[in-house]
Amino acid sequence: MATSVGAANAAVFKDPKIQTQIQTFKAFKPWTALPVTTPRSRPRSSPSVIRAVSTPVKPDTTTSEPKRSKVEIFKEQSNFIRYPLNEELLTDAPNINEAATQLIKFHGSYQQANRDERGPKSYSFMLRTKNPCGKVPNKLYLAMDDLADEFGIGTLRLTTRQTFQLHGVLKKDLKTVMSTIIRSMGSTLGACGDLNRNVLAPAAPFARKDYLFAQETADNIAALLTPQSGFYYDMWVDGERLMSAEPPEVTRARNDNSHGTNFLDSPEPIYGTQFLPRKFKVAVTVPTDNSVDIFTNDVGVVVVSDANGEPLGFNIYVGGGMGRTHRLETTFPRLSESLGFVRKEDILYAVKAIVVTQRENGRRDDRKYSRMKYLIDSWGIEKFRSVVEQYYGKKFEPIHELPEWEFKSYLGWHEQGDGGLFCGLHVDNGRIGGKMKKTLREVIEKYNLDVRLTPNQNIILCNIRSAWKRPITTALAQAGLLHPRYVDPLNITAMACPALPLCPLAITEAERGIPDLLKRVRAVFEKVGLKYNESVVIRVTGCPNGCARPYMAELGLVGDGPNSYQIWLGGTPNQTSLARTFMNKVKIQDLEKVFEPLFYYWKRKRQTKESFGNFTNRMGFEKLQELVDKWEGPVMSPSRFNLKLFADKETYEAVDALAKLQNKNAHQLAMEVIRNFVAAQQNGKGE
Repeated sequence: MATSVGAANAAVFKDPKIQTQIQTFKAFKPWTALPVTTPRSRPRSSPSVIRAVSTPVKPDTTTSEPKRSKVEIFKEQSNFIRYPLNEELLTDAPNINEAATQLIKFHGSYQQANRDERGPKSYSFMLRTKNPCGKVPNKLYLAMDDLADEFGIGTLRLTTRQTFQLHGVLKKDLKTVMSTIIRSMGSTLGACGDLNRNVLAPAAPFARKDYLFAQETADNIAALLTPQSGFYYDMWVDGERLMSAEPPEVTRARNDNSHGTNFLDSPEPIYGTQFLPRKFKVAVTVPTDNSVDIFTNDVGVVVVSDANGEPLGFNIYVGGGMGRTHRLETTFPRLSESLGFVRKEDILYAVKAIVVTQRENGRRDDRKYSRMKYLIDSWGIEKFRSVVEQYYGKKFEPIHELPEWEFKSYLGWHEQGDGGLFCGLHVDNGRIGGKMKKTLREVIEKYNLDVRLTPNQNIILCNIRSAWKRPITTALAQAGLLHPRYVDPLNITAMACPALPLCPLAITEAERGIPDLLKRVRAVFEKVGLKYNESVVIRVTGCPNGCARPYMAELGLVGDGPNSYQIWLGGTPNQTSLARTFMNKVKIQDLEKVFEPLFYYWKRKRQTKESFGNFTNRMGFEKLQELVDKWEGPVMSPSRFNLKLFADKETYEAVDALAKLQNKNAHQLAMEVIRNFVAAQQNGKGE
């Protein structure tokens, strides 16, 4: 079987069109800056970067071949992301080789091994879906739920980019799982790899012009930047194209080559054989709604409307990104900055011009520096804007002033504006399993609901009739899916990446460790006298790549060794400020030695309504370090019990004693009792 596939690959490589593509790439002159003389010419490029230029020129034999990363070679030799993955999938081995491991990312999958297990590696695959705006049709949700049980580890993981992750799929089951997702109105194409990832947009299903326009734009950008060469469908559904028709404006924008953006006669007119230097992330939103962490994306697009609420166009921000490498100061998280304003009919052309600028000029020699943020940091925004304008064919207009940003979770019950309701449900770390999974399945199936996934790892049930509200509330409460007022405020905004045991990059725990961590933070709040309804944004990752966006948190913990974390401070609740490194190599058992003085002095020295992040920035890290170094414990007040939950000190102390037996504090136990009571009462009403 593998031999026949190899023969097929050889035949494909002999195809004149494919030969032309490969020869075109090999003929690139990455070091030559082409003059800008007409709109069809290429913009100038820095001689210090590797380019993937689409204009073939005669090889220059006087210069040596520029250095390229190994992944660039894999892509070039892959026949548009097919070979050798197609052969590797047919072998009896439980894993695939290095080249195939890189290529399968473009198909939406990562090869993993269970790091908790000793002995021979236990290989499996993680699959990630592509869901622009977090939209999940009813049929797809039910299919993912089934696949998790039949082929996964029995859980679904909601990601920070509004998608599903399905862990534990064996190699022999990949085609069955992939084809099921495709035939259930889903896709994993481009959920990983060096191309545009899932496009974020506010998940709330409001029937408002601006929200609907933002979501439509996100869908169109996702379609524009979807690979066209068919490798995905060839691999998983034997070449059958199961794609919905795209809007004509998307097709026009992709095919337009009036400013030299496209690879001529290529199966991939935007990406070519080499795709992009690294991952590329886009988010679309409306003013004030920063549920999407807009400034952490390569491209952030914000709807601008007139006084009547009619969309006019978009502010565009570029150059955000979270990933970095420990002890390498030349890598860093970065917030995006203003590029300019475009009219609504031009947005696809502007986004395409930005993508092509990164494609042509982003580094391809060292993947640590291949994200677009490093190109912009190197060039400066003015040069970057000038080059993008050459591909766009227009000048960007000045950015429009916007109101203050807010983080919006959309938890709880809300009116959609079209007569229906939606219900946002908090899911700790996005992990759906056990009774919660069973109940969600029952509710979604019984009421034929579509769902939306949020960038904060939560889920929204959509298009609910008013008459369904009570029975749905009762069923959800019994499974622990409660109204947000019954969820600890620390949990509402907290996020963690999966980390151990399956992520190969994890240095220490994140998802498995954050439940205990949040309990410890709540205990510190109790100890220093902070109220239960006060909170800080906490995000934890097992490595510095930043999947849970810890560098935007008020308190970020980034794994930097076994049971050890970097502590980052200074993000803000509305996700508009970048945190900074405060301390390194803090052992997990020593975290309270840092948390206690920080939270104690926040309570006592903060200004009116000052967030923890703003407080740490105002105080300065040098002063905060001094407070931590000199900390000897809080000055205890004579009476420390919360009158909101406890009528007298004796009751508090009795509950506190019971709580300690369960490794909880008094507030946590009291809230648990209250939640169970509320659920029981609601259940009674439902019957």
